[in-house]
Amino acid sequence: MQQTRKTGKPVVRFIERLQQTGGLKGTDIANFTGVSKATVSRWGSGQKSPHPKTQLIMSDLSYVVMRLSDYYDQEQVRAWLYARHPQLDGERAIDLIHGDRTEEVIAVLDRLDADAYL
Repeated sequence: MQQTRKTGKPVVRFIERLQQTGGLKGTDIANFTGVSKATVSRWGSGQKSPHPKTQLIMSDLSYVVMRLSDYYDQEQVRAWLYARHPQLDGERAIDLIHGDRTEEVIAVLDRLDADAYL
């Protein structure tokens, strides 16, 4: 009997959210986490699990994508993650999240929630 994709593993849910809500492709996730696209595919099918630090990064990215989806569609979420932002001193959200600086991105999202984002 073949296993279904929905294994209930958090990493599977993170990947699904990143792909469905954030418009990120397997290649994006692979580049972001520093692994091959095939490894991301194995994570997505529940065959393998990423390193715990990588899981934390994916969790942060998934949370940011969820917050952004309140305001933007898939393409806009992906573009927002990759764009340089004045509110992030010209840095890209995706780099800050990867560099364990998610709090700075969340602060921008909090300003967006408060209608203080320009």
